[in-house]
Formats: sequence, structure tokens, C-alpha cells
Amino acid sequence: MRGSIWCLAGAALFAVSCSTAPPPEQVTYTNSLVGPPGYQGPAGPVGPQGAVGPAGPQGYVMTGPAGAEGPAGPIGPQGAIGVAGPAGDVMAGGRGMTGAAGPMGAQGEVGEMGARGASMVGPMGPTGPAGPAGAQGAAGYAGVKGPTLVGPVGPIGNAGVAGAQGAGGSTGAQGYATAGSAGAMGPSGDVGEQGPAGAAGAQGAAGIVGHWTAYRDFTFYGDQSDLQPSDVTMTNEIASYLANNPSLQIGIDGSTNPSGAVPTNQELNDRRVNAVKTALLNAGVPADKIQIGPFGDPQLRRDGRVEALLSTGNSSVSRLSD
Repeated sequence: MRGSIWCLAGAALFAVSCSTAPPPEQVTYTNSLVGPPGYQGPAGPVGPQGAVGPAGPQGYVMTGPAGAEGPAGPIGPQGAIGVAGPAGDVMAGGRGMTGAAGPMGAQGEVGEMGARGASMVGPMGPTGPAGPAGAQGAAGYAGVKGPTLVGPVGPIGNAGVAGAQGAGGSTGAQGYATAGSAGAMGPSGDVGEQGPAGAAGAQGAAGIVGHWTAYRDFTFYGDQSDLQPSDVTMTNEIASYLANNPSLQIGIDGSTNPSGAVPTNQELNDRRVNAVKTALLNAGVPADKIQIGPFGDPQLRRDGRVEALLSTGNSSVSRLSD
């Protein structure tokens, strides 16, 4: 069998007869399992190279066809076959495929239901993470400031006339020379009637506001100069307050903070100041009670606001900006 294989290999590779190849060494295996083939023996020496065939005639200037190829030299004899390797070990073959499942047996009878076990409350799960805090609501507007001037309390009325003293009790009889018992105390006289309440004192002089004092704010938005409805109502309150305090004057300060985020727009500030002045005149504030100027604290000014301030109407009043 192996000799035939070598013959076929020699025919395919070298195209020569196998009759000259020596028969391979017969190996007898004691086991029924064929071991792995032995190592391949060393290759035989290469035979001498055949003579080079004559060169073909030289072609023309243009490349001519290639000349005929010379015959190949004879193949050298094949080397001896190496010794077969030792027999391989017996190894367990791979596990066969799992056989098909057998038919399912008949279902047995359903057993009686066991007694229900006692229920136990499982441990409480971990508390979920707290949700994100909601956005903070917008801050409400500051309420209007109440009136700052309160009239003085009138003087207390005169005390009523004291009632007449009651008659003294009669003196008890003189006791003996020896210490006698004290006589009974006479009754107290009747309390006199309360006198009438005294007349109310004259009202004190009005207080003096020696500096321009912040009283109300008028707020504007964007590049608008129209008063908000709530600010129109505030002008009526200012007019009523000045009517009850005729010694006061109202100052309108529309100056802006030069270091603010919005560049100073003097024309817009003037329109806002005139809008506040017109609203106060329409509310009944006399024109001679209104003054315009930078009366407020320059450190507290801010854009988009016109401030109303109060002071006593006399020449001694100084400005906060002085």
C-alpha cells in the first residue's frame, strides 16, 4: 500500500517510473489503532544540474519571441525513507452526540397542598433619592412704606377736684386710768365725685425732616417711561399724605448709577421723572411742593427706578448728596 503511494507521488512530482524506488520498510503494529506517522526523513542530495540549452537567435531591434526552453536535467535519486516513529498512545475519542430524549412518562397524581407557612414581613427597601429641589419662586414686591410722621400726643388733662373729706368719727369715751380697751374706729367718709376731664391741650408743632428721606419708589422696565397701575395708585397716597402734612415737600430723584450694567440714558430718565411729576400734579399735589434733583444717596441709586423723597419745606433742609 505505501509502495503504491510513493509511486503515485513520484509520478506526480518527477514523471519517472517507480520501479527504481526501494520498497518501504514494512512496519507491523501491535495495536489495532494506527498511531501518528513518523517524522519525515531527510531529503536526498540534489542531482547535478542539466546542461543549459543553446540560446536562441538574437531578435531584431523590436523584441522578438522568446527562444525555446532547454530540457530539464534528470532528477536525482530519492533518499532513503526515515525510520517510522513510535506508536501513538491510545486516546479516548470525543464524546458522542446526546441521544434523543425518551417519551415523557405519565404525570403522577397531584399531592395534597401543604399547610401555608407563616407570612413574614420583608425588610423595608432603601429610601429612594430625594427629588431635585424646585426652583425658588420670585421674590414679592416690597410693600409700600407707611407714613413716617405721627403727630405728638396731647398733654394729659388736669386732675379732677378732690371730693370733700368725710366727717370724722366720734371720739370714744376716755378710758379709766388703768388701761382700758380701745374704742371702735369710726367709719370712713364717702368718696367725693370725680371731677370733669380737662380740656385737650393744643397740638404740638409739626416734626421737622432735616434731610431728604426716601419715601416711595417708582419702577420702570426696559426703555418705558409709563407708570405702572400700582404706581398711579401710589401717587394718590402721596397726595393724601402731603395734604395731611402741609409742612412737607416731595422730591423726585431720577438719577442713575453710572457704574450700572445699563448705560446712562439721560433722555429716558428725564421722561420718567416728568411722568412721575405729572402723575403727582394730577393727584392734587401743588406744583410748589414738588422738587426735581439728585436728592438720594448716590451709593443706593440703581437703573430703572425713580425715587420719591420727603423733607420739611424750609431753606435749612440739606440734601443727602451734599
